[in-house]
Amino acid sequence: MRMMISHRGEILPMKKFIVTIMTMLISTLVFAGAAAGIFLYRKYSPSKELADQAVWYGASGDEVAIVLDNELVEETAGRYIHGQVYLPLKWVADTLNERFYWDEEEEQLIYTLPYSIVYADATTMGSNGKPLFVQREDTVWLMCNLVTAYTDIRITAFESGEAKRVFVDTNWEPEQTAILKRGGKLRTHGGIKSKILTEVLAGTQVTVLETLEKWSRVRTENGQVGYIQNKILGDLAERARLSTFEEPVYTSIAMDEPVVLVWHQVTAHAANQTMEQLIANTRGVNVIAPTWFMLTDNEGSYESLASQDYVNKAHELGLQVWAVVDNFNKGANVQSEKLFASTAARRKLIMSLMKDVKMYGIDGINLDIEGIKPEAGPHYVQFIRELSIDCRQNGIVLSVDNYVPSAYTAFYNRAEQGRVVDYVVIMGYDEHYAGGEPGSVASLGYERKGIEDTLKQVPKEKIISAIPFYTRVWKEEGGETSSQAMGIEKAKEWVQSNKVELYWQEELGQYYGELEKDNVRHSVWMEEERSLELKMQLIRDNELAGVACWKLGFEPQYVWDVVRLP
Repeated sequence: MRMMISHRGEILPMKKFIVTIMTMLISTLVFAGAAAGIFLYRKYSPSKELADQAVWYGASGDEVAIVLDNELVEETAGRYIHGQVYLPLKWVADTLNERFYWDEEEEQLIYTLPYSIVYADATTMGSNGKPLFVQREDTVWLMCNLVTAYTDIRITAFESGEAKRVFVDTNWEPEQTAILKRGGKLRTHGGIKSKILTEVLAGTQVTVLETLEKWSRVRTENGQVGYIQNKILGDLAERARLSTFEEPVYTSIAMDEPVVLVWHQVTAHAANQTMEQLIANTRGVNVIAPTWFMLTDNEGSYESLASQDYVNKAHELGLQVWAVVDNFNKGANVQSEKLFASTAARRKLIMSLMKDVKMYGIDGINLDIEGIKPEAGPHYVQFIRELSIDCRQNGIVLSVDNYVPSAYTAFYNRAEQGRVVDYVVIMGYDEHYAGGEPGSVASLGYERKGIEDTLKQVPKEKIISAIPFYTRVWKEEGGETSSQAMGIEKAKEWVQSNKVELYWQEELGQYYGELEKDNVRHSVWMEEERSLELKMQLIRDNELAGVACWKLGFEPQYVWDVVRLP
């Protein structure tokens, strides 16, 4: 008989040795199988871990998570105050409705409608007896019911549970719904290993937001958004969503013919006497805009150069008079960010303007507020809204002058202007200006882009494109640059007297010429009838409301052969 020595040094029969080895192998396999089973179970079995909703929604205590169009708003939350959900005013104005305006000086909320202004202070209560807004430290909070009263949205608040949340929906398109065939778990992500937000019972209706291969992103009736397995969803059905909100109607005044406006620079009463002589040189003009009202302080005061005789003569000539309001002729002490931020100053200015407009029989107001700081933007736009009410009620045309659109002038809010005023004017000049680098006053591409970008925000029926009747003769000497603005006729005389040869620049749509004399370099990008005709063609091609020209008296008579609209 063969013998084997055990690990203890014992001598074992071969059969017993084989049994021992087999036992050890089986034990190892069992252990490995158990380990594999545990591994597979952990890998493929659904997670039972519940999500911490306060963490998931980023809201605890009196904070209220905001879910906008089914997406969680990061870093911004509402508040639960007086048993009501309130939303931050800044977020509401930036995201939902920019017409909610906060007067920081008087601590009041202002909302402007087409024919009226609504004011509310800390004592103003809603129909539920709770304050319409709450001010805490540096934040103003608006009651949800107030927001929905003036905005075409739906708001649904869920005030119980681990995390308070409010759903804000702006979309009124039909939505997809489904009934759960059996109960299931709503998870934070698509996959059985993600955390559980809530249990969803069989027969529950959910809104299906997105369908993936095995999971769908859904919204439950109890205010949860997460993922659920497709296999437990019933057939999709479409549900209509109907809005009962009535948008305010901002009526506008439109002339029966294209606007051909010319600005008349009036810096003293005596200049009013030149109107008849200068206008006799024009053809086709139907609006004259004298620079009459010059802001002088931050309280809403202005100096007026208005003339009854001027208005009467203009009307006799078939012209409308749109008086210009500016902040630069007498505006050394005007800080627009203070003037327009004061409700009292805005009201005083509007009342004074309307008094003068009625007294002189003026047909329109043309706002030419330039060079303001970005922080003045919301206040200036509020002034435009409020002024538009009085103009609308009294049949006065309101037009607003704007720079060519750019990132650094976006705060002029041309889109809102286009909704509340009658005409939005593009000042399509000063592409290169005094104190800047030499170049064209208004190249064709500059004018074209100004029109194209404004059309993205304002209806074409409200856009007036302004063209220059001047050019600049640039002088470069000793590393310094200066320029002199000249009317078309005077610039042509300068070119002729200095024997400057002009070359047509196709891309710019202008003639260019230069002169080197006594180590001084002169250059000019000419504005004249050919360049102006190209700009006028842009206005015709885009079917804009009209043209405006700066300024009366700078133009030779023959220019009016091209400055015409059908």
